[in-house]
Amino acid sequence: MSLDATAIDRAGGHGHAVVIGSGLAGLTAARTLADFMDRVTVIERDRLPRGSGRRRGVPQARHTHTLMPTAHQGLEQLFPGIVADLTRAGAVPVRIPEDVLVLGPAGWLPRQDCGLLALSAGRDLIDGVVRDRLRADPKVTFLSEHEVVALEPGRRDTVVGVWARGRDRRASDGFGPRRLIEADFVVDASGRGSCAPRWLAELGYQTPRESVARTRTTYASTVFAPPIGHVADWSGLLLMGSADHPRQGILQPIEGGRWSVTLSFGDGRRPPTDHEGLLAAAGELRHPLLREVIEAATPLGPVYTCAGTENRWRHYEKLRRWPDQFVVVGDAFVAVDPAHGHGMTLAVQGALVLDHLLAGHGTAVGISYRLRQALAQHLAPAWRSSLRNLGVAGTGQDLPDGPAARLGRRYAARLAAAATTDPHAATLLLERFQAVNPPPALPRPRELRALLRAPRRPAAATPPSTTHADTRRRRLATPATPAFGVSIGSASPRAASSSVHWSGTGR
Repeated sequence: MSLDATAIDRAGGHGHAVVIGSGLAGLTAARTLADFMDRVTVIERDRLPRGSGRRRGVPQARHTHTLMPTAHQGLEQLFPGIVADLTRAGAVPVRIPEDVLVLGPAGWLPRQDCGLLALSAGRDLIDGVVRDRLRADPKVTFLSEHEVVALEPGRRDTVVGVWARGRDRRASDGFGPRRLIEADFVVDASGRGSCAPRWLAELGYQTPRESVARTRTTYASTVFAPPIGHVADWSGLLLMGSADHPRQGILQPIEGGRWSVTLSFGDGRRPPTDHEGLLAAAGELRHPLLREVIEAATPLGPVYTCAGTENRWRHYEKLRRWPDQFVVVGDAFVAVDPAHGHGMTLAVQGALVLDHLLAGHGTAVGISYRLRQALAQHLAPAWRSSLRNLGVAGTGQDLPDGPAARLGRRYAARLAAAATTDPHAATLLLERFQAVNPPPALPRPRELRALLRAPRRPAAATPPSTTHADTRRRRLATPATPAFGVSIGSASPRAASSSVHWSGTGR
């Protein structure tokens, strides 16, 4: 639904809500508000594409994305039928580790059904499908190529609108005059670059204290067409890093029969910027399989890099004075290192928190304090988990010391070792790898049983694959250069668990 700039006014009932930003946090917040408010306007600084086109304001869009179970289950709750929509659009269901060869910190994991079903797709496709569902809602309107520059204060510590300006190529600064968009509730979902601290300071409120934990993790990603004649009994690869080898490689099937490949380096090295460098870096991972697979594949675009990631918490929940009818969500509130792959999950769960409190409170007035506290409580486990993983990821941070920390590291090492031979331990390791919440202080009974039951035989030295183990490796055909956009994939002898471009089978 398009928006006439002169047609924005307040309505009856619960009124008009404004959401700043159209990332996943903003889209899911808009979905929640559409069930509660009369109208919702999503204001986006960049031009919004139709379908799964690329939006400039998604810095991680070119890197590998996976909707892990918590994320796509939450999306399904907000948008009934969205998983089927994503699958029809090309997202690939992947069972981990049944469909994925996983090299854990201590060796290869056995392949089994762990109940972890992820959806693998490009970020543009995920955002595009969610955005199209919102566009079909007559209560939701998108105002693209507009920048919010200030909040409009109301009486008794409230926010009653935002000031925005649209892009104007004829203007000297590239923007037209600013205008007021009145609102009964405002959500800032503008991401890491949020200007909310400045907006609040301009209204006389205190600037929030920030906690920042910088990392040295860098990334390099690109997309491939699988080799012609490629045959595999797997659909993805995950080569985890370890404490002494902090480099990770991921290969995931995405829409169009393509492979999305991302390498991450926890030791602060400069990421490769071309395909030759990417191939060389893949050869430095803990196992050469990823390099051997993509060496025969066809690159379908440049290598994209990312550096300077960090964990940042703006402590809005600690401010005693705060304007009602205004809330900050997503990365604008708490942003964690993308290495942990929790961004989309936290965005979806934040919208569910908003939905729960609005439904229980019955009005958007007088709820901002409770929202800030509830969101902070929801985000805290992911923050602690990310900080705990800093040293493990080899980011140059010091590991915590003390008896409890040392015991925790010994337990993690034992679990990683047991996961190579015991299916129960492997399930626990993967649950911890993809979980937003940090592990409990004490092992759960089923974890202890898995560790005690694990056999003491050595881990397998080769991948658990009939097509890519060292003893049964097939030569891959030399790829021909495909036309861009043509689907080139594999035929798998194990179709139930392998899918590259065929239908059906998340950092």
